[in-house]
Amino acid sequence: MNAFALLFLIAGLGLIGWLTGRARAVRFDRGARGRVNSLPSQHGWYVALWTLLPALLFVAVWSAVSPGLIRQAVLEHPAAAKLSDFAFERDAVIDEAGRVAADPRASAFNPIAAELAPAVREARSRYGWMGGGTAMLLAFAGGAFAFSRLSVDFRARTRVERWVMLILLLASLIAILTTIGIFLSLLWESLRFFSAVSPVELLFGTHWSPQVIDPKHPGASLGAVPLFWGTFFIGAVIAMIVAIPFGLMSAIYLTQYAPARVRAWMKPMLEILAGVPTVVYGYFAALTVAPAVRNLAVALGDTYASSESALAAGLVMGVMIIPFVSSMADDAIAAVPTAMRDGSLAMGATTSETIGRVLIPAALPGVVAGVLLAVSRAIGETMIVVMAASGAANVTLNPFESATTVTKQIVDLLTGEAEFDSPKTLAAFALGLTLFVITLLLNIFALRVVKKYREAYE
Repeated sequence: MNAFALLFLIAGLGLIGWLTGRARAVRFDRGARGRVNSLPSQHGWYVALWTLLPALLFVAVWSAVSPGLIRQAVLEHPAAAKLSDFAFERDAVIDEAGRVAADPRASAFNPIAAELAPAVREARSRYGWMGGGTAMLLAFAGGAFAFSRLSVDFRARTRVERWVMLILLLASLIAILTTIGIFLSLLWESLRFFSAVSPVELLFGTHWSPQVIDPKHPGASLGAVPLFWGTFFIGAVIAMIVAIPFGLMSAIYLTQYAPARVRAWMKPMLEILAGVPTVVYGYFAALTVAPAVRNLAVALGDTYASSESALAAGLVMGVMIIPFVSSMADDAIAAVPTAMRDGSLAMGATTSETIGRVLIPAALPGVVAGVLLAVSRAIGETMIVVMAASGAANVTLNPFESATTVTKQIVDLLTGEAEFDSPKTLAAFALGLTLFVITLLLNIFALRVVKKYREAYE
């Protein structure tokens, strides 16, 4: 049974359950001697939830289990005896048979895949109908059970609210579970890398050259200090030199000086920058900013200046971060009690003096938190540095020289032709884990600052 058709049928049964439950509750309301505990719609939702949730839960589990059952059925087919003992080649043939089974007009490159395609099609159909039939039975059984419990005194409202609370709890856990899953996947591959390379060599080594790795001592070419420095120099120094002044000044103007009409159209225009795809910023950095920076370096006497400089990537990254800093600073300044501003003005201070001596110091925790969140956003940026920054790992203070970042190297390592189990490829996961931990710590620190700020002024 087609998955879309199955979900459509289950949704239809849920709608029928809601209508029948509500209709029965309406009859309870008319014939009851006293006041019913729950509204008719709440009775309807109770029946609908019991119709939908068990069936949908089974469909989710079945969608994870059925591919293994289909694969096992295909392997039991007589034609499967011709498959190679090599796991990768065997899986490739089975996958090709699955594609041919899904599209009868497609032709198979491997003759064994063509022989297995009917077996795949038959197994999919059989297990599809088994799963679909079981899901429909669960929907009927759940709906019938809920419908039989409806009565005048039945507390449908309480039970529906419990179901809704559970659904909201699961929805709130998705982000947490996703973060844990990302961390564990990075940690697992990083442990494989650290079994061959010492963490000290990666975190404190100063030579990064993954193109030439000594099998006896791979850590000698995988020192990531130049990558960490380039990430910090581009994302936390150059980008913030651009983003902090412009973001803070725009927030001050919009909150303290701009008329309401000007703010109404100027703030959305500023925030449009946050909606521009990063790949567009990358094109802008590579085609416009980088040549201009190189021409500036040549004019200043650097004849051998490169167009792939840290300054080019940092400038564009700073422009991208301006709306982020501006929005956070805007919220922080607007949250300062009006009495503090009015009191300063009443004492004879000018608007600029009030901003510099009262509002900014009072809003400083929120501004700092916004800057830290912007830094964590900048050091995790990928497309701009991939398109504008160099792959040369240098530790330099000259913004006109080439520099690279952790994200740039992760892209280079994972798009190469090296084996997945090689230290060169696994180094990308170790770098990703390190960057993940750094950004997580920055976000935690920034959120703690925001929490203290809110406690002070709310």
